[in-house]
Amino acid sequence: MSFKKPYLPLALIGLVLAAGAAWWFQNKPAAPKTEIAAAGSAPNSAAQPAPAAAAPGASGAAPGTGAPQRPPAVEVAKVEKAMLVDETQSVGSLRSFQGVILRPEVGGRVSQVLFKDGQKVKKGQILVQFDDQLPAAQVAQSKAELSIAQANHTRNQELVAQNFISKRSLDESDAALQVAQAKLALAQATLQRLKVTAPFDGTAGFRQINVGDYLKDGADMVNVEDIEAVLLDFRLPERFQAKVKPGQKAQVTMDALPGRKFTAVIQAIDPLIDANGRSVGVRGCIDNRQMQLRPGMFARVNAVFGERDDALVIPEEAIVPQGGRSTVVRVVPGPNKDELISERVTVKIGIRQPGRVEILEGLAMGDSVVVAGQQRLQKEGTVVRIVDTSKAQGGGANAAPGTRPEAAGNAPKPAEKSGPKGGNAGPAKDGKGAAVAGENPCTRGLNATR
Repeated sequence: MSFKKPYLPLALIGLVLAAGAAWWFQNKPAAPKTEIAAAGSAPNSAAQPAPAAAAPGASGAAPGTGAPQRPPAVEVAKVEKAMLVDETQSVGSLRSFQGVILRPEVGGRVSQVLFKDGQKVKKGQILVQFDDQLPAAQVAQSKAELSIAQANHTRNQELVAQNFISKRSLDESDAALQVAQAKLALAQATLQRLKVTAPFDGTAGFRQINVGDYLKDGADMVNVEDIEAVLLDFRLPERFQAKVKPGQKAQVTMDALPGRKFTAVIQAIDPLIDANGRSVGVRGCIDNRQMQLRPGMFARVNAVFGERDDALVIPEEAIVPQGGRSTVVRVVPGPNKDELISERVTVKIGIRQPGRVEILEGLAMGDSVVVAGQQRLQKEGTVVRIVDTSKAQGGGANAAPGTRPEAAGNAPKPAEKSGPKGGNAGPAKDGKGAAVAGENPCTRGLNATR
């Protein structure tokens, strides 16, 4: 242990020296930058020219140099007029304009089936005949009883006129005559009920009966569908219940018929709103005289509430939400010549479409609004510099700081979207079929004859 004692003081001295050296290197005074720059640039001062001026596109000069700071660059677009369609999308199903399942009112055995599956039928046409031998005999019996009652009543009228019988006998014969007439009417009604007829013009479905079947009253026999017009049932969120009205148009497409478009006319709105889905039921009608549509088909609906031919629109990027309000930054001339400043304006938004927004209040036609760079304009009245994006994309320079909004490049005009105008409800003109002449079946009543 004795030979290790001299090394302990040496180790402590070494640690102290190392700590002092580390402290000195961290806190030594730095040489003046001007002297270092002068010493380093002296040998090459004759060979190297002075540094070039800042590029024109730089954001601004360094503080303390004396050069003015350039205004923030922004992109603008003008307020334009365009035709907008107020619309929404939904899905629905088709159903027959009129449809019924025929059922017998009285039981009996089927004696005749007078239609074929899928056959066109007319209103009043007999489709099914039941065995009517017994009811026909009852009708004949009632006619005979009525004949006797009429003869007795006529004879009693002559006898009362001659005072051979009392008036009471005449009253009894009159009551007997009325009873006989009622029995005949009952027998005829029972006989008529054994003939099942079509209630309206339409198409018969698949029969579910055969000759010889005994049916009870209320048994299903065949369905009859009127599909010259088809009804479209769909639902819309409750916020649209004040917009949708009878007579409005809706564009309809079918997944089963790709590429074909149809036009439906809104006929009725359900007065009740579904409490589960908070939606309102809407029913439209489509002219189907070309027989392209079938009840039960799935439909995609584009409901059109109205059109505005001169709506003021701006790009969607110009809207800046602020505290529950919608604002835009408008570029207006400043107090100095060739100077533009920012002005924040609260606007009222109407129809929203992909890429553009309708402005109802706050802006006028031709106003310039900022679509990019709003974050640099936090202070009202900030001087701005408009950037011409069209020239920048083509390789040109940015617009000068004093460029007026009229000289700046405007965004290309969005394609105007047109909605359905006028005409009867029916297939749209898609080149798939010729228009059908005649009255639109959607306008006729349920009991109208063709």
